[in-house]
Amino acid sequence: MTRDLTQPEILTELEPVAETALNRHMSMVKEWHPHDYVPWDDGRNFAMLGGTDWAPEQSRLSEVAKAALITNLLTEDNLPSYHREISENFSRDGAWGTWVGRWTAEEARHSAVLRDYLVVTRGVDPVALENARMIHMTNGFAPPVDRVNSAGAAGFLYSVAYVSFQELATRISHRNTAAVCDDPVADRMLQRVALDENLHMIFYRGICGAALDLVPDQAVEAIDLIVRNFRMPGTGMPDFRRNGVLMAKHGIYDLRQHLEEVLQPVMRQWNLFGRDGFGPRGEQARERLAAYLADLETVQIPRFEEHRDRALARERARVGLPR
Repeated sequence: MTRDLTQPEILTELEPVAETALNRHMSMVKEWHPHDYVPWDDGRNFAMLGGTDWAPEQSRLSEVAKAALITNLLTEDNLPSYHREISENFSRDGAWGTWVGRWTAEEARHSAVLRDYLVVTRGVDPVALENARMIHMTNGFAPPVDRVNSAGAAGFLYSVAYVSFQELATRISHRNTAAVCDDPVADRMLQRVALDENLHMIFYRGICGAALDLVPDQAVEAIDLIVRNFRMPGTGMPDFRRNGVLMAKHGIYDLRQHLEEVLQPVMRQWNLFGRDGFGPRGEQARERLAAYLADLETVQIPRFEEHRDRALARERARVGLPR
């Protein structure tokens, strides 16, 4: 017989798990400093200080690399919104509070190093970048689902389910962005950021797995809703659709990667489709999730890939490359 718990009860029950995960994280995380990853010798003043302002020909980045770096940076910029969501759904006490603070501090380095790199190397228009940052941070981040179940625990469970997938998705996006930058400095920087994201994913994935053991029906309902309504945290930023299409077309982050490199590995780690202990609600949620994943694999991904291949063929034809 499964049981529902309130959010405070879940936090209390899972705090020993959070403490163990926090200690493991602190034993694995490597100290690094954003300034070490920026080619400062490439920098020069802008017009206000007697130099020259940005011009498109100054950038050495492809359009795909620009789109990916801007998207990744603006996503990292929205950290205040993510901190608010996590802190509201976790606790400020004990291991929970320590983790929220540590995670926020580590995440803050990502926007610092990405922005410094782009401004110093003149990779993108810094005025347009700042205007986009102002818009995106003013709008903030809205969670993909905003429902509270009868026990009042959905906020925490939705949060840990979402970040279990999102941190891994972000890691993959940073890693694949490195491959299109054609710059060893950017490669080192993005690989370093991706390592942070992977450790964050491991923390949240472990907490969500423990929640599945503790409150299986509530947890799988949260996972089901998150997966079926998943949106990357950059959704809504200026030019997100255009940049997202470019990134998907050129293999930085697309639907197949989302399924095969994010959703499936995390759910395998939880043994979501092999475990017992669900009640009727949990079984229904698992069945909905299985049906959605099957549709993603057999309908949505083939449809996307067909459209993508046609678009790439048109691009190659325009520039005279073989198909």
